[in-house]
Amino acid sequence: MDLINNLMLGFGVAFTPINLLYAFIGCLLGTLIGVLPGIGPVATIAMLLPATYALPPVSALIMLAGIYYGAQYGGSTTAILVNLPGESSSVVTVIDGYQMARQGRAGPALAAAGLGSFFAGCVGTLILAAFAAPLTEVAFKFGPAEYFSLMILGLIGAVVLASGSLIKAIGMIVLGLLMGLVGTDVNSGVARFSFDIPELTDGIGFITIAMGVFGYGEIIMNLGKHEDDREVFTAKVTGLFPNKEDFRNMIPAVLRGTALGSALGILPGGGALLAAFAAYTVEKKTKLRPGEVPFGKGNIRGVAAPESANNAGAQTSFIPLLTLGIPPNAVMALMVGAMTIHNIQPGPQVMTSNPSLFWGLIASMWIGNLMLIILNLPLIGMWIKLLTVPYRWLFPAIVLFCAIGVYSTNNNVFDIWLVAIMGVIGYIFIKLGAEPAPLLLGFILGPMMEENLRRALLLSRGDWSVLVTRPLSACLLAAAVLLVIIVALPSIKAKREEAFVED
Repeated sequence: MDLINNLMLGFGVAFTPINLLYAFIGCLLGTLIGVLPGIGPVATIAMLLPATYALPPVSALIMLAGIYYGAQYGGSTTAILVNLPGESSSVVTVIDGYQMARQGRAGPALAAAGLGSFFAGCVGTLILAAFAAPLTEVAFKFGPAEYFSLMILGLIGAVVLASGSLIKAIGMIVLGLLMGLVGTDVNSGVARFSFDIPELTDGIGFITIAMGVFGYGEIIMNLGKHEDDREVFTAKVTGLFPNKEDFRNMIPAVLRGTALGSALGILPGGGALLAAFAAYTVEKKTKLRPGEVPFGKGNIRGVAAPESANNAGAQTSFIPLLTLGIPPNAVMALMVGAMTIHNIQPGPQVMTSNPSLFWGLIASMWIGNLMLIILNLPLIGMWIKLLTVPYRWLFPAIVLFCAIGVYSTNNNVFDIWLVAIMGVIGYIFIKLGAEPAPLLLGFILGPMMEENLRRALLLSRGDWSVLVTRPLSACLLAAAVLLVIIVALPSIKAKREEAFVED
């Protein structure tokens, strides 16, 4: 009964004209930003934060939240249409979404991403409303050792996720981990692996690697082919919405992705990102139905599941922020900044001392998700028009937008050169048949793994046994070892190779 009363209070706050307007502005800005490669929600919220000084606290947070989950929606558009994951959580959407676009099925891919995101967003918001307090207990049990073990499990999951050779997948993860080490040591403040290049002391940016390896690499590969041999966007677009068979395949995938995203989103340190990778891994392990397209060749489940997972995770990542005052990712850290600007102390007291803000923000997420689906589904036709642009005009535009996006993050010309180098490396990966997705996961999780491992060892005074004496950490490491053994078994290995024959 309390939940219903609280939600009624929240909807009363969210349905005021001023808050509806700011929710709409946030969703629209988020979608447009998600579509532009290279400019993510972190950069946008950071730029717009000063503009929220003059706004009422509830309106400011509603608009910033709209930008966040709007960008999660929009990020799938460039991933599907032009093979560019603008956001780290869109990395796995690229694998099957882009293949669907090449086959003329960009419409169903975009619709699957939009509908899956809408459903997952609504469920994530419901979980946030109903289970915020109990779910914080789970997050409390995770210390540095548990996070390190969880990330080990995530990386081993990436090996399973990768098609083709296990050795290549492991090599890509190791390369990603090594690239993540470039920059300044957090503990000592000493530059490492920067080769005396000042620009590398801050590390290599995710956007630089994602755009270079995925975007530029694909462009170089296509330019290397004769015009008649290019497969990109040559197929006629056959329909804008999924058919009955698509819905039959999508619905279970959306449900699985939503469940994973809702559970992992509450974990600080990139839970929504882990959820997207985990959802894709689960789908690859789920048996294909007769006549279903293989993964990596344009399977709609490969779009619906990770998109549902990352949007459910985006909603539930508000739980540690609103209940513990712990920001689980960079966007939530900026939300803490916005709350501090308005003299609101993030943490458990928000629910009791400022219920109109807490429940108003939660109610606005439902309204925001509805706005996003109303905004995005009619725009599918417009995004599809991109496919009719001749490739000789399209690729310079992609290169230009990527260059602008990369330059705008640090205002540094060096980043543009770095993207070009990464593009050549991406082209070499394509020629070697090595998937770049594990590299990106290794790159993203590497610094987080190192930080948590060092923190765990610092707390245990250098005792490595802390990783196995803590029950939750031991269970996660045991699951990782079990996964390695299962994948290495001759019978499983043979089946895995057989499953990836078409790849």
